[in-house]
Amino acid sequence: MAVSQTILIAGAHGQVGQHVTELLGESERTARAMIRTESQADEMTALGGEPVVADLTGAVEHAVEGCDAVVFAAGSGGEDVYGVDRDGAITLIDAASEAGVDRFVMLSSMGADEPAAGPEPLRDYLLAKAEADEYLRASDLTETIVRPGELTTASGTGEIRAGNGLDPDAGSIPREDVARTLVTALDVESVYGETFEILSGETPIEDALETVTSS
Repeated sequence: MAVSQTILIAGAHGQVGQHVTELLGESERTARAMIRTESQADEMTALGGEPVVADLTGAVEHAVEGCDAVVFAAGSGGEDVYGVDRDGAITLIDAASEAGVDRFVMLSSMGADEPAAGPEPLRDYLLAKAEADEYLRASDLTETIVRPGELTTASGTGEIRAGNGLDPDAGSIPREDVARTLVTALDVESVYGETFEILSGETPIEDALETVTSS
């Protein structure tokens, strides 16, 4: 059964989050767009979202109340990787669990499976993402963790590669296609409980997700 009710988008004002908000806003779902300041509310409304002001470094319980699923597309942009990318995610995971939310789709990053092997400037970020991912997997939520490669601003194609062990140097992926993957993953049962990587490819997103299996 499709998740068709209220979806909280954490990081709704970010580049991926805006795509997610617009996609959900065009659907029969309610896109609850979580933003840090009231000044961003009009933009979210224009995208079809219902804005709610909450900060991942503070209280988020009111944002998740009444939601059926969470799409976590937030990020610190490298400014506070442990406070936002790790601890903020953990705060929202706990709040979702306590509120009775079942479904949680996490935007992670390729390389989070082995942070120490990543480029030096990204290691703290990858470690923060890895620890948030692990916390989500250990929770009672039905999780899907999506790990894209290099993000671009190109227009989405609706086609990807999905799996484990993808070569990060073998491609990139538009943010629009990452957002479509996050939204599509809400309803694809084959990715419930799965962690996988994505790059641009030649397979329609839903078909690609149907082939994802545990490694």
